[in-house]
Amino acid sequence: MRIISGKHKSRRLSAPKNLPVRPTTDMAKESLFNILNNTYFFDSIAVIDLFSGTGNISYEFGSRGTKDIYAIDAHFGCIKYINETAKVLDLPINTFKSDVYKFLEKTSLQADVIFADPPYDFDEEQFLKIVDLVFTRKLLKEEGVLIVEHSKHTDLSKHENHSYDKRYGGNVFSFFENE
Repeated sequence: MRIISGKHKSRRLSAPKNLPVRPTTDMAKESLFNILNNTYFFDSIAVIDLFSGTGNISYEFGSRGTKDIYAIDAHFGCIKYINETAKVLDLPINTFKSDVYKFLEKTSLQADVIFADPPYDFDEEQFLKIVDLVFTRKLLKEEGVLIVEHSKHTDLSKHENHSYDKRYGGNVFSFFENE
């Protein structure tokens, strides 16, 4: 994986092989950040990265100047790798080793962007539980967006807060906003 833009532009990172992850592809990530770049000033937002895995999305935000980044993952190896990489790159990433659902039920953090990249084999109900928790717990700031990455075989468009989808090959980003 590589960092697309910012102070660490073009930097390649290699995660350990034993992590249970499926990092967002560089092409999909670049497209996603092109969308976000038209809406947000990265140095003035807060980001929550759910199912953060290797930290791929968190590093991209950090490289672009985001100072409030929270990476959540239940796997100790993933959190350890993110902490080590964030230290090497001098990026302000706060990590939480936690089940994402438990984290969402308990946190008082609010963010402008919440990104969730759960396992693609989740069923629709598991994806929608993430969306429901974010909105019922009011974890998005007023002009914020929740982005859920999933496969083209999952349809989240029926949720009342769904805005639109962007497709990149087999990847889909579903965008959700406050009504």
